[in-house]
Amino acid sequence: MFERSKKDDNGVESQDANRAASDTTFGSLRSKVAGRGGDAAVIGRSIQINGDLRGGEDLRIEGDVSGTVELKNSALTIGKEGRVKADVYAKSIAVDGETKGDLYAAERISVHANARVQGNIIAPKVSIEEGAHFKGSIEMDPAAVEKALGKTVAENKSGSAADAKGPPKKPAKDARTNLNPPVGTA
Repeated sequence: MFERSKKDDNGVESQDANRAASDTTFGSLRSKVAGRGGDAAVIGRSIQINGDLRGGEDLRIEGDVSGTVELKNSALTIGKEGRVKADVYAKSIAVDGETKGDLYAAERISVHANARVQGNIIAPKVSIEEGAHFKGSIEMDPAAVEKALGKTVAENKSGSAADAKGPPKKPAKDARTNLNPPVGTA
């Protein structure tokens, strides 16, 4: 409405330039909150969710979530105020808050300083910063990650239609593979 294209005679900057600077500042803050360059959905501090949570976009949790969280093709950030009591399945997971439950990631899990994690971590890449509290086990074997997520790393990287399949079927046990023969036979 009162736009000026350049400085006027009194040296006042244009409102367009001020608006562009403001948008740039807001964009950088949003990137820091999301933890990446893109937008992420946010579950705020006052939100409580009990049940299964599934989605196809990056998510930041600052509230309370109990149940199961499945974001197999997306990133999850558990913020400083976030409290998650759930098994979590995601492409990548960053923990700044508190979790109780197993964490499964196709790419990486990062536990930041002051985070509290109680449960097992299953991912090919894991980092735990000094100052974090962790109680559980860590599994970085690609086969364990594949089994936990129900797909192979190769399928995940290629983005093939096989991603929609369930976990791979286990072959039937062969009676001849029993290493402990019945007592009285040898």
